Amino acid sequence: MSAAPQGVPAWWRTFRPAPGAPVRLACLPHAGGSASFYHPLARAFAPEVEVLAAQYPGRQDRYREPLITSLTELARRCFDALRPSIDRPLILFGHSMGALLAYEIALLMQDDGLPPPVHLVVSGRRAPSRYRNDQFHRLPPAGLLAQIQALSGTDASVLSDPETLRLILPAVRGDYRAVETYRHQPGRVVHAPFTVLTGTDDPMVTREEASAWERHTDGPAAFRSMPGGHFFVTDHFTEIAALLRTIAADGAGTQ
Repeated sequence: MSAAPQGVPAWWRTFRPAPGAPVRLACLPHAGGSASFYHPLARAFAPEVEVLAAQYPGRQDRYREPLITSLTELARRCFDALRPSIDRPLILFGHSMGALLAYEIALLMQDDGLPPPVHLVVSGRRAPSRYRNDQFHRLPPAGLLAQIQALSGTDASVLSDPETLRLILPAVRGDYRAVETYRHQPGRVVHAPFTVLTGTDDPMVTREEASAWERHTDGPAAFRSMPGGHFFVTDHFTEIAALLRTIAADGAGTQ
């Protein structure tokens, strides 16, 4: 993967480089999340699969950079940075906000004349065509913090530290704004199979909202529900890693 210019943080992190891997897995974090969320996958998959993880502006080593509060613009910037690495079969995996970004990046690949991803794995997110009138990005700090706590995706000790909150709340708010103001382009589909993952007790996604993902592909769509809330993925790492490994093995065979 091409390195960022000196002094410029990279959009995509490769925690375990695997230049000989026949397939790449590009992972997109949730709202407020960072590339490090996918470090365990990189460790588990190298050298058979090279895992790339997106690092959005406004967090960790990119916290001084302006947030991007348009989901389509964020997808475009992620795609532009990813494009040099689309030189072998690519799987896109996104959780929550990352699922929408994966979908938009897949469409950008098609628009650019590239082969579509060999598989799209979307997790913890209702289909692009299913909207709610969520306004979490407009909440005062205490309300936004309560929303984060309700989803149980961030360590409680982190949320109790005022300095850490000062750093992470703007990124969460900006990402929520990107998601809540996003509207998909009707009629567009991705030419790739989908796997849709949901948590049985996820307050952000109903079964019906998740099933609507099948309208956004002209390929097969598989659905898998697992016990847990919005961050069920952290409790089912082994199961999800096994699923991704199978998808990667199939993807490698498309070369």
